[in-house]
Amino acid sequence: MEQQIRYCKTSDGVDIAYTTHGEGPPLVISPNILVPHLQMELDYPRNRAFYERLSRRVQVVRYDRRGTGMSQRDVFDFSAEAGERDLLAVVDRLGLERFALYTHVVAGDAPLAFAARHPDRITSLVWWVGLSAVLTPDTLRQLDAMSSLMESEWELYTNVVGRLLYGWNAPEAAQYGEMARAGTTPAVRRAGSEAFRRARAAGFASPEEIRAPTLVAHLGASQVSASAARTIASAIPTAHVIAVPGDALKISTFIEDNEVLIAAIADFVEATARDPGAPVHAPELQLGAMRAILWTDIVDHTPMMHRHGDAKGRELLREHERITREELAEHGGTEVKAMGDGFMTWFSSAQKALECAVALQRAFAARNASGAEPLLIRAGLNAGEPIIEDDDLFGTSVIAASRICGQAAGGEIVVSDVVRQLVAGKRFIFADRGEVALKGFEDPVRLSEVRWQE
Repeated sequence: MEQQIRYCKTSDGVDIAYTTHGEGPPLVISPNILVPHLQMELDYPRNRAFYERLSRRVQVVRYDRRGTGMSQRDVFDFSAEAGERDLLAVVDRLGLERFALYTHVVAGDAPLAFAARHPDRITSLVWWVGLSAVLTPDTLRQLDAMSSLMESEWELYTNVVGRLLYGWNAPEAAQYGEMARAGTTPAVRRAGSEAFRRARAAGFASPEEIRAPTLVAHLGASQVSASAARTIASAIPTAHVIAVPGDALKISTFIEDNEVLIAAIADFVEATARDPGAPVHAPELQLGAMRAILWTDIVDHTPMMHRHGDAKGRELLREHERITREELAEHGGTEVKAMGDGFMTWFSSAQKALECAVALQRAFAARNASGAEPLLIRAGLNAGEPIIEDDDLFGTSVIAASRICGQAAGGEIVVSDVVRQLVAGKRFIFADRGEVALKGFEDPVRLSEVRWQE
């Protein structure tokens, strides 16, 4: 993807670098304030792919904020007022009377302030909340502890931060360090980090004055991402929330090369540009047809509640929910619904779904070995092409997964023959259970038990 860097001047005389890609309704991308650089950003394959795919349907507008990247570097200011001047300089140079605005957690508060102050200029707001499960309290504490090295060991600081975020030997870690050094200085990075820290402390909440149609998209597999999205959406009356499939262990706070997400963004931007002021619905997620559906539930849940009473029983259920959600996040699963004593979830890969089921049984087995009140779960797994409506799944493949779960005892994983065939050669050990008549199905279904202890 070729790009031509151009420059414009703000009302207070600062030169701002910008570029555009594609044609269609304009979508202005809020700059990353921690690792900004218009040119080097395209050296990341997933960044390039994101912009290439998005620019097939909308005009993508990118720029670097003052003091960063390819913009004027002898002045920096991360205030909302300075960010507003930078953004206005770009859109006014391009002659954009109205446009959609894309923001994220490492953009600071300028995009939100602009959307609140200039409702006449914004057709829609897209907010990507790609907070990964990698951003644990321990990781955030380590990042904060590293801040003392910014001025004295700038190269070491940027290299170590990249490795903390991406993994010690990941190629993205070295790219992160190179781009951070090219796009910022220690003083600029510290100011940007403070802006990010303020947003983080506020829970990434946003101004209630925003009235533009807003799409809040988050990683369905990451509870960190989902929690932040709920906080953001609760502060914006016009917000729609969608959960997209993705790797919960991959850093994607800025953008995410996810076909489902890109299609949803383009659909939303096109709809709001086509009929400004009209009621807007959340875009339908264009998910692939095949889904692996995992059902789980607690064995003897009702007797457990009678035995312990509501307070203690709810405490045990919260522990069950915590363990289940941790494993879902680890294995890229998406929670459809929690039903008190169980979960309905889906995966884009049968192998990932089965690995998650095995990890769940092992996690509960380890927990039960402590001598606490046992929590025995059973798991049923099927694969098919469910009907997707309002973030829920329907259809025979979903019902079959529930019925298969009912065939399992505590500590067991039972799968359909479809799943067994999809994971053939993946070193899972199965015990054939033969053909079983499932309630509501005319034809029997061949089932297998997964020998996860072996």
